[in-house]
Amino acid sequence: MVASKGLYAQAGVDIDAGNALVDAIKPLAAATRRVGSMDGIGGFGALFDLKALGYQDPILVSGTDGVGTKLRLAIDSGIHHTVGIDLVAMCVNDLLAQGAEPLFFLDYFATGKLKVQEAASVIAGIAEGCKQSGCALVGGETAEMPGMYHDGDYDLAGFCVGVVERSRILPRRQNITPGDALIGLPSSGVHSNGFSLVRKIMKDKGLDVQSPAPFLPGKKLGEALLEPTRLYVKPCLAAIKTGHVKALAHITGGGLLENIPRVLTPELGARLTRSALPKLPVFEWLREAGGISDRDMWLTFNSGVGMVLVVEAAKEAEVTGVLKAHGEAPFSLGQITTRGAEAVTVA
Repeated sequence: MVASKGLYAQAGVDIDAGNALVDAIKPLAAATRRVGSMDGIGGFGALFDLKALGYQDPILVSGTDGVGTKLRLAIDSGIHHTVGIDLVAMCVNDLLAQGAEPLFFLDYFATGKLKVQEAASVIAGIAEGCKQSGCALVGGETAEMPGMYHDGDYDLAGFCVGVVERSRILPRRQNITPGDALIGLPSSGVHSNGFSLVRKIMKDKGLDVQSPAPFLPGKKLGEALLEPTRLYVKPCLAAIKTGHVKALAHITGGGLLENIPRVLTPELGARLTRSALPKLPVFEWLREAGGISDRDMWLTFNSGVGMVLVVEAAKEAEVTGVLKAHGEAPFSLGQITTRGAEAVTVA
């Protein structure tokens, strides 16, 4: 026998709250519709018309990710509208590294007791990230699971599908040679990696999310650290269309030292110019407060660089111009070298 809604509510699951959330997010999802989108949110599955995009030899690219322990700061701060942007950014920026245009996005929101306004705020951020990326929010899953989460806690994951012409799949490792230029795109801050170390430093220094931010006067520490991950989709897709981008590296977990080698052959390395790294106050504070070495900073955090493009040196100015025309602030970060004892050096 199927349990009645009343009995299910007694077990801790509020079907009415779930339905209210679906109603609240339908207009948010509708605002992200793009060419290829079919139907609306609320069905058992989502349809997408790939033929409508006009690709000649399309390859689908998929990715999934979360926001990590940055969620802890969002929950403790009561600030929920930015982590949805983080979630989208972590997925679509990864798709970019394959040269792919993001098409559609689905989210998974799980909690012990559903709070409709809080969940709607999170999903509003997801919708905003999708709009900025030209990506349709086509559905997702809201799971209310009593006993699985502490009161007030929730978890968040995302899944994205994109498309790329077979001839434009990145990275083009075999085309990368010593002397190629590295173009950096600035990050907005810590983005969504390294927060376990950030939270340890906060604890060691006796700070919490309500403490004044040591690196940003006038803001609380939680609010300052929740600055969302930047979305690089539109500028990078424009750069890719020039045909001069050989690779993109999304600087996430593992920092500069581990993510740049992911797009290179084993024979190649990279030399970064230390003075080119943006000096963001949050990283200066983390370095000093945590007593963190340069190497550990470059291995843990993005160090002010959210995305790295590899281009032929002779084409650097052209690609930089395209990026600037689309609102980016690119800078020369270094160059490709033959690999030595270290895959990436900073000097």
